[in-house]
Amino acid sequence: MSSEIRRGTDRLVQREPGRLTQHSFAFGAAYDPDNLRFGPMVCHDDHLLATGTGFDTHRHSGLVIVTYVVSGALSHTGPDGTARVEAGSVAVLRTGDGVEHSELAAAPQTRFVQVWLTDDEPPETPSYAVVPGAEVDAVAAVDALPGARLTVLRLADGATGTIPAAPLTHVYVARGALLRSSMAEPLHEGDAFRFTGEPAHEVTAGVDSVLLVWSFGHPA
Repeated sequence: MSSEIRRGTDRLVQREPGRLTQHSFAFGAAYDPDNLRFGPMVCHDDHLLATGTGFDTHRHSGLVIVTYVVSGALSHTGPDGTARVEAGSVAVLRTGDGVEHSELAAAPQTRFVQVWLTDDEPPETPSYAVVPGAEVDAVAAVDALPGARLTVLRLADGATGTIPAAPLTHVYVARGALLRSSMAEPLHEGDAFRFTGEPAHEVTAGVDSVLLVWSFGHPA
């Protein structure tokens, strides 16, 4: 069993015109052999975009790409056309054996957190689906791969929530802050827990907060 805290202030920052990106894992020339992945998660990026900026058409294969829009709105264009992903929504792109797509900000101050998961058995045909914010609030969990689940945990100021036990758990503070606990000093927006073989943990919000909780290795 182990727990690790990754502070947002330690993330790799990349700046481009109209875009600020913070990388959780080794990226490009910033190679770190001790920080290449966490289970099937090989990318965990936090992007802030100005309207109309983002990522023009590019190609992916062998991945499941999961995007949570924190603020603003994201315009996604792929083989099936264009979809608008509003704040609070989750989008899941299964790239299959190859797909081209683009992602551009459709509103000012668009911020989204995106995770790439390696898919050992990708479907032949790519797919794209959006879970609207209202359904995320109601259903809470999105299954991305067998044994890989994202739970959007929303906590009001002072409320306590449970991080479920799993072989691997990644907890990201997308909004707000967590109070000091037996595990750590306070966690702030952009900070993360990485748990390996840990039991369930309770966390308490210091302000209204949104946690993105990835569980890996739970029964499918």
